[in-house]
Amino acid sequence: MSAPYIQASTNGRLHPAHEPSVAPLNRGFLYGDAIYEVWRTYHGVLFAWEEHWARLERSAKALYLGLPLDAPHGLDEIKRTVAAWRTATRDAGEVYVRLQITRGGGPIGLDPALADGADFVILVQKLAVPAPEMLRTGLRLSLASELHRNPPAALNPAWKTGNYLNNILCLREARARGADEVVITNLAGEVTEAAVCNLGFVRAGAVITPPLTAGILGGITRQLLLDQIALAAGLAIREEIVLPSGLAGYQECFLTSTTRDVQPVRAIDATGYQVGEGTVTARLKRAFADYAAGYARLRPELAL
Repeated sequence: MSAPYIQASTNGRLHPAHEPSVAPLNRGFLYGDAIYEVWRTYHGVLFAWEEHWARLERSAKALYLGLPLDAPHGLDEIKRTVAAWRTATRDAGEVYVRLQITRGGGPIGLDPALADGADFVILVQKLAVPAPEMLRTGLRLSLASELHRNPPAALNPAWKTGNYLNNILCLREARARGADEVVITNLAGEVTEAAVCNLGFVRAGAVITPPLTAGILGGITRQLLLDQIALAAGLAIREEIVLPSGLAGYQECFLTSTTRDVQPVRAIDATGYQVGEGTVTARLKRAFADYAAGYARLRPELAL
């Protein structure tokens, strides 16, 4: 079976993603000297456009990296790339959009002053959504024991950079045990997040998520739940330190991310959690779907 078609735009040049477009001297390839953001569509509309762009700007500022395009130009380039993908695939469905920005190329060497100017690559593919069975039964997670989350004082996980080796190695450990995802702790032994998702828990009907100070990515989905969606669903939500020793004290667990929105978890190692209809997680997922549908109705200018 052939791989799904992925459309690319490298500095505005449209091409199939399997074709080379970045030089071997690019610092994103050599050193992970890059930032990125991922969007998805709901009802054909690019979701949380401004929130993701604002996080991209924060990541760029943290890395002292100048962006090669502003938000209006970025949106135009995304629309061009999605249109090319739709023409190539004849697919009118939901899409995944990734914008990656590197510091550029130049001579070999770590000094950022060697960079010759930022590059951008946009990737567009069909959105992969969790299988209905996975949503019904939930994911199985496993706690990483070999490595911890890199601390904010070193390379801050709040920055969405091209440096993912910490996440990859923690995920490798969990996958080797047959788990779907990993739970990573910080150097203090506190629960932080999964490899590519934030974590949420439910105790006595209230939603709890580890705080940003634990060392996590400031997820857009997580923040929307905190700021608006949980309250609209009539749910209490708060940030709270979560310890591995306390995992059995929660009745539910779930993941949040841009591509998965709210996804139930059935177990972390030997600790099981409630899943299915009637759970707080299911209620939260329905509330998120309602919010996304409302967003799409109000933002026709973001239709792709």
